[in-house]
Amino acid sequence: MAVKRDYYEVLGVSKGASEEEIKKAYRQLAKKYHPDMNPDNKESEAKFKEANEAYEVLSDKEKRGRYDQFGHAGTDPNGFGGAGGFSGFGGFEGDVGGFGDIFDMFFGGGGGAGRRRGGPQKGADLKYEMEIEFEEAAFGIKKDVTIARNENCSECKGTGAKPGSKVDTCRTCGGVGEVRYTQNTLLGKVVNVRPCDECRGTGKIIKDKCSSCYGKGTVKKNRKITLDIPAGVDNGSVIPLRGEGEPGEKGGPNGDLYIYIRVKSHKLFKRDGVNVYSEMPISFVQAALGDEINIPTLDGDAKFTIPEGTQTGSTFKLKGKGIPSLRGSSRGDQYFTVKVIVPKKLNEKQKELLKKFAEISGDSFGKSIFDKVKDAFGK
Repeated sequence: MAVKRDYYEVLGVSKGASEEEIKKAYRQLAKKYHPDMNPDNKESEAKFKEANEAYEVLSDKEKRGRYDQFGHAGTDPNGFGGAGGFSGFGGFEGDVGGFGDIFDMFFGGGGGAGRRRGGPQKGADLKYEMEIEFEEAAFGIKKDVTIARNENCSECKGTGAKPGSKVDTCRTCGGVGEVRYTQNTLLGKVVNVRPCDECRGTGKIIKDKCSSCYGKGTVKKNRKITLDIPAGVDNGSVIPLRGEGEPGEKGGPNGDLYIYIRVKSHKLFKRDGVNVYSEMPISFVQAALGDEINIPTLDGDAKFTIPEGTQTGSTFKLKGKGIPSLRGSSRGDQYFTVKVIVPKKLNEKQKELLKKFAEISGDSFGKSIFDKVKDAFGK
């Protein structure tokens, strides 16, 4: 399988190129390799298609952003969160790709767009942002979302015509929604294609329009969808719901709905991948003598024995108390860092007991830090 070249390399521009620089580079390549200028030249045809594909992505802000982040995988219509026809964010609309741009560029036409209107078209994709709690992201949850989208009109069954009335085929275009004409140019004779002005590209004439949708065939409705959010999702996760986008045209499939997940921060835990991190305050007595304490986890409190002599900043692991993996049955771990709390106010009895402890401890405890520093430097 051939490896695709980098789109910026194909057009000969840098990754920081402006829209105008990208368009200019594409025009030059399109003129150079256009099939009408290079008849029966397979190599030129391949380069023309390659330049067209690169321009299709880099000239669209959303597609370019996904390409910069994910490379060619971000433009794969079959991939997770791929291009596939993102509405509002564009999408490849058939093999003719950017041929419409060629006609627009040279002749002011819209050939590619006209041809695309001729057959079934996939509906536009929709995007929905959802904010969920930290624990919901960790363990998964079912959520109801309400999406405003176009749906086929129930009154006219999507025809756009008043029930019982007739829908006529457009005589100008013969029902295909486009008209063709030949134009003589510097590149030779070119067959240009444009949407039919008579039927506005629909291929049909509606005299008595439906009173519910006013001839559009679709109406805007709020649709409730139950979403099953899997355990382990994280900030930026995208959940695709196939066929839950806008309705297709001329028998084309519905678009898709993409749910973008945003996870709220937690007051105790921080997350890194499948692992969870937290801090645990303990007293200096617990640190010195050791103690069995309760550690807050996502599953509730867990008992853990702090060893005697524990220093502040020490980190311990609770195996399997982290986030479930999206791609398996395993779970991450929880790491908690001990923070020894030193009391700010002591009563006289507490002070006396500590002084006695210091005397009993001798050099191992009572010697001041300043004295130890002097010893280290031999003074």
